[in-house]
Amino acid sequence: MKITVAKSAGFCFGVNRAVKMVNELLDSGVSVCTLGPIIHNPQTLAQLEARGVKIVDSPDDVPRDSTLVIRSHGVKKAVLDHICALELNYSDATCPFVENIHKIVFKASEEGKTVFIAGDLNHPEVQGIKGHCAGMCYVFKDAVKLRNIIANIPYDKNNPPCVVAQTTFSMSEWENCLKIIKRVYTNATIFDTICNATAKRQTESALLSQQCDTMIVIGGRQSSNTAKLLDVCKKNCATYLIETADELPLTALRKAENIGITAGASTPASIIKEVLDTMSEIIEGADQNLMENNAEGNFEEMLEESLKSLNTDEKVRGVVVGITPSEVYVDVGRKQAGFVPVAELSADPNVRPEDLVKIGDELDLLIMRTNDQEGTIMLSKKRLDAAKGWETVTAAEENEAVLSGVVTEVIKGGVIAVTNGVRIFIPASQATASRGDALEDLLKKEVQFRIIEVNRSRRRAVGSIRSVLKDARKILADKFWETAEEGKEYTGVVKSLTAYGAFVDLGGIDGMIHISELSWGRIKHPSEVVNVGDTVSVYIKSLDQEKGKISLGYKRVEDNPWEIMKKDYPIGTVADVTIVGMTAFGAFARVIPGIDGLIHISQIADHRIEKPQDVLKVNDVVKAKITDIDFDKKRVSLSIRALLEPAEEVSTESAESSESAE
Repeated sequence: MKITVAKSAGFCFGVNRAVKMVNELLDSGVSVCTLGPIIHNPQTLAQLEARGVKIVDSPDDVPRDSTLVIRSHGVKKAVLDHICALELNYSDATCPFVENIHKIVFKASEEGKTVFIAGDLNHPEVQGIKGHCAGMCYVFKDAVKLRNIIANIPYDKNNPPCVVAQTTFSMSEWENCLKIIKRVYTNATIFDTICNATAKRQTESALLSQQCDTMIVIGGRQSSNTAKLLDVCKKNCATYLIETADELPLTALRKAENIGITAGASTPASIIKEVLDTMSEIIEGADQNLMENNAEGNFEEMLEESLKSLNTDEKVRGVVVGITPSEVYVDVGRKQAGFVPVAELSADPNVRPEDLVKIGDELDLLIMRTNDQEGTIMLSKKRLDAAKGWETVTAAEENEAVLSGVVTEVIKGGVIAVTNGVRIFIPASQATASRGDALEDLLKKEVQFRIIEVNRSRRRAVGSIRSVLKDARKILADKFWETAEEGKEYTGVVKSLTAYGAFVDLGGIDGMIHISELSWGRIKHPSEVVNVGDTVSVYIKSLDQEKGKISLGYKRVEDNPWEIMKKDYPIGTVADVTIVGMTAFGAFARVIPGIDGLIHISQIADHRIEKPQDVLKVNDVVKAKITDIDFDKKRVSLSIRALLEPAEEVSTESAESSESAE
């Protein structure tokens, strides 16, 4: 099976820019809303939602303390004007290519021209373009629709139309429509506004689908450009649209010989990688194919036919008498000078001779070639080691013995480990404890593995590190369950993060800290408190050995902000508080991390005010008095006014003083 991925698959410039803008705002602690889905990919939307991003249908739905992000599709001019009128904080992620179309049609409308838009009328990008046209505007999705429009529009040779296209419009359909326009409107102003990335992606996918018997198109079903790729590819071969690896048509793929993969402009690289990993791991024979494609030459080099019939005359024992960067010189007790080229010294291509042997070492060697004219014998240690090691490898497969070796290379589809002079291919799916672990971390490391497959006729072997790790973890897990009990404390390492919590390796078994257990304050994602690789102290909240589930606690009672409040901030305390939010009825202020109190509008000043913003703004630090605490409902009431001398009383006192003076 041959799998080819289109070079241009995945995020385009505009989509990448929009997603990056949202994530940067989130990283800076800003509350974010998007006007419609920021991207037509449900998996990315779910990740952003987990971080707190809210999708709104109208600028009117945006909270005052949030930043609105305009997605890459752009919006109508009227919508942008409305956002400005509401004085909302907003960031414009409109794709520059789309923004250029807005400028073109707006200028054309001001000049009184009729605007033709090639695109899908229901697509948000086209709706935004149409919303920048002040005059006559028509949208057509194909040549048929275009002909119908032209038939009902009076021809005005003095007023040529302006023609643009949706950035993700079909190239082939665009060409068909242009022929009609140029024939009817000889003086039309035409702007080819199909995005370069879209054009390249469609062209590349068309060519790839012609070379394959099956195509996989990865992308959201609501994505326009993904739909265009599907249309382009299915003209040439069997084509399947999937959103995630779970939707792969495995039955059909097992029958395919050449598989092509492309992805829409709104498809993250992580999903493309997941699809490739799944195809490598699940499709029958994938690991074997990878082994043959990537390791064949190396194994053939080591275990060529000459090793099958070794006899004692071809083997010699020699003593190392000299070492250079390229050769090792040995005395084999003959008149010829023996030498071992560095390539024949070890199965590890990166080894240095001085690290492997030293002068005086005795080596068992294989005679490769004798040159009586030059008086030399070329020898190989690597090939003899491989011949001996092969017996160990085949025996290990039969008795399921664990072998040790050093990972010498990271190759496509896995790693190569050398044991007893034999190179063992270990597929990516068998190289680490979990799929997300980096293969590069294994390089130059000694690892233990089992032989899970041997091809004796071709002298090839496949190993599994995961099998050994799994057994080791089971032993540790059994030991854990023998002593585990609720309340017991452990030190563990954060293994992975999800939207709902953090998984911690307790030593052979994983437990989960739910997001609500990570902090006394409210957080949107576990990464705000812990990161993968962190060492953490946890305690067991609950156990379910039957299901293998362990619920962990992380936050401590003594760190509970309400306990700190009870101890250090009684009613009547005057504290410096930070304004964190505004409402029509007052302002919220941070008393201590994790606790915000309300300063009612009547308690902000010593005189009547219309709204909190008249006196305060977010991030102001002010002195306030704690006037009430409801620990049951977790509410704190604050007052600035209680610390101010009432204006009315001051005014009255001044008047009385004035009368007395008279």
